[in-house]
Amino acid sequence: MRDGYLTVAGEGEHEREVSRSRFLCALAPAATEEEARAFLARVRARYPDATHHCWAYVLGAAGEVRRSGDDGEPGGTAGLPMLRMLLRREVRFSVAVVARWFGGTKLGAGGLIRAYGGVVGEALDAVGTVPRRRLRLVSVTVGHAAAGRLENELRAAGRDVRRVTYGAEVTIEVGLPEAEAGAFAQWLAGATAGEARVTLGGETYRAP
Repeated sequence: MRDGYLTVAGEGEHEREVSRSRFLCALAPAATEEEARAFLARVRARYPDATHHCWAYVLGAAGEVRRSGDDGEPGGTAGLPMLRMLLRREVRFSVAVVARWFGGTKLGAGGLIRAYGGVVGEALDAVGTVPRRRLRLVSVTVGHAAAGRLENELRAAGRDVRRVTYGAEVTIEVGLPEAEAGAFAQWLAGATAGEARVTLGGETYRAP
């Protein structure tokens, strides 16, 4: 998603059977590598009798952090196809753990790749994903006399007012779609008779 990303809707599980082997995929949102590793530990503790606990996670709005592990499966046949499925579905800030119970029939490299990647895709469909929209943070600085009315107008218009700071002047931090920043500056100039000042900041993400 150019103007945002998808993340898993919440923690959930989905199971499939392939040639008598059970593959159970557990999904969860994760903001940091520590959270992703903690979820992996929880799944391992929940299913200690599984033959393997393979995993993958993608962090960062642009997928800057990408990790995976095969946990004893042949290299590249488990964690990597799981990771590729998360990336293909544009899922970010999420972790997938697949517990496998070996059923006695070897699947071969191709079969393992299809099974591990496939169960992650099915789990994403079952658990669901939610979008996060990219916003540009804008700081509006205005005098105390106009601040209250301006804040009320911003909230009434459905603007994402994130923080209001009082000092010698009042600073109102607003999240805007990137494409609307120019129009917002023009509206603000008219609404405050040119009194307010606008400073562009970094980016953030929120549910639409």
